[in-house]
Amino acid sequence: MKLRVGVIFGGESVEHEVSIISAVQAMKSLDEEKYEIIPIYIGKDREWYTGRLLKDIEIYSDLDLMKKYATNVVLCNKGDKFVIIKKNGIKRIIDYIDLVLPVVHGTNVEDGTLQGYLELIGIPYVGSNLYSASVGQDKVFQKQILESSKLPVTKYMWFFDSEYKENEKEVLKEIKSIGYPVMVKPARLGSSVGISKAKNEDEVKEAIEEAIKYDEKILVERVVENLVEVNCSVLGNYEEQEASELEEVMGADEFLSYRDKYLGNSKKTGSKGMASTNRILPARLDSKMTNEIKELSKKVFKVLNAAGVIRIDYLIDKKSKKIYINETNTIPGSLSFYLWEATNKPYKQLLDEMINLAIKAYKRKKRKVFSFETNILSNFNGLKGSKGKLKM
Repeated sequence: MKLRVGVIFGGESVEHEVSIISAVQAMKSLDEEKYEIIPIYIGKDREWYTGRLLKDIEIYSDLDLMKKYATNVVLCNKGDKFVIIKKNGIKRIIDYIDLVLPVVHGTNVEDGTLQGYLELIGIPYVGSNLYSASVGQDKVFQKQILESSKLPVTKYMWFFDSEYKENEKEVLKEIKSIGYPVMVKPARLGSSVGISKAKNEDEVKEAIEEAIKYDEKILVERVVENLVEVNCSVLGNYEEQEASELEEVMGADEFLSYRDKYLGNSKKTGSKGMASTNRILPARLDSKMTNEIKELSKKVFKVLNAAGVIRIDYLIDKKSKKIYINETNTIPGSLSFYLWEATNKPYKQLLDEMINLAIKAYKRKKRKVFSFETNILSNFNGLKGSKGKLKM
């Protein structure tokens, strides 16, 4: 019997369309001899939809029209089965799934929100849990954890939008102390959305106003000079980690922008997600630095308690040969399959290994204790007086 895999994608995120691209790629690469693939699309309105037509990228050219042909649904646990139920009209079960493959990017989905819901209903899912997902989405949390683990990060500071509005001079003074130029980023977005480079105070003000459009938490980092950007993917869990080949990414802008990653330079070819980014693979690094980054990537993966496939982005000062961890992506664009193909691991095999890791994690978790059969309220006598006080 085939394993029924629900591929969840979309969501209320500025990376909505990127998620669609990544999900369609994954659905086309899953082994249909092993898996029954059930697409589950979350619209920008947070409504959930399913239907076989959702496997086709062409249907997403008109999102409103697509919803007329897809079925509006909810996912829930019913009698220890994970079912997809029609939301409107007669609420009947239209499908069921055994496991979820989340292919979501950005806030409200990748940041632990979706993982938390899947944990709540008890369904096994591929990838990092809600804790590492939330840290993976928040660049400030990431840097604080990595820094406390004595792993290399660039000089940085952060603030909330309210702090900037209330005390602009102090914030600008602290940014100046880092030293220009700086990168200004929304703390919890991905795909380079809302990111700007600032070379002076006037530019940093503009950059902050742009970042504030997307997030109330803002990160400012010192720019790495003589920059080389390198990415590495890691596959595994807290027990075992495997590092991919390294890529050297080539941005048309001063940093790898959203346009570089997903829109490309040609309107004719369309987007292939991160797989279409200009890159040199393998990266032009000597064997010593390559191995150093691979080992560092495994450490980052373990420190963040990641699972499945993640991608870690690095900034290298090619003059000083210093390596800095830029950020991690717990559900990377295109699931970084192209980095694994460079190690002779086809996308189909990568997805198999990710699913097997999820099944093992689910079985391991089932052996842990999360609740007690006893009910401490069985002899509870109400809330009046001392009788209503629980002794913990």
